[in-house]
Amino acid sequence: MHWPTSLSSLLPMVIAVVAGAAVPFQAGSNAALGRALGHPLWATLSSLTVSVLVVVPLMLLMRVPAPALGAAAQGPTWWWLGGVAGVAYITAALVLTPKLGAASFIVSVIAGQMLASLLIDHYGLMGLAPKPIGLGRFAGVALILLGMIVVQISSSAAPPASAPASVSEGPR
Repeated sequence: MHWPTSLSSLLPMVIAVVAGAAVPFQAGSNAALGRALGHPLWATLSSLTVSVLVVVPLMLLMRVPAPALGAAAQGPTWWWLGGVAGVAYITAALVLTPKLGAASFIVSVIAGQMLASLLIDHYGLMGLAPKPIGLGRFAGVALILLGMIVVQISSSAAPPASAPASVSEGPR
């Protein structure tokens, strides 16, 4: 088993955890925005527009060179799946988070991510080097699936908590 041995190898994992911690806030804010705008797809479009408005100034500030569109256009079609997946995820998050709750939605997303990641790694899809599933990786994902079931059962068994309007709906 390989464990990170230095701060430099732990840092990417910490950054990934922090980025992951932002996801439930994204799902919740998009869900509220979808309700306010009257349709989930308006919130999806709004979220993606805000993303563009944030990333373009960052790119200018960092002096990111122009993209190699010719090379990208000649690549495989699956290179462009990220945009489709982004729309699917954002829309699912803003529709399902209010129904499932943040924890149930996110644990289900993580379970789906892990199942897909195992297959991508095992078969070396999307340009990645193959990494066979193996017993340890299978057991880890099985525990995540079990965790998803436990969270879901616990969520449906618990009485819904009533939040103050200012917390659940935001300012009016």
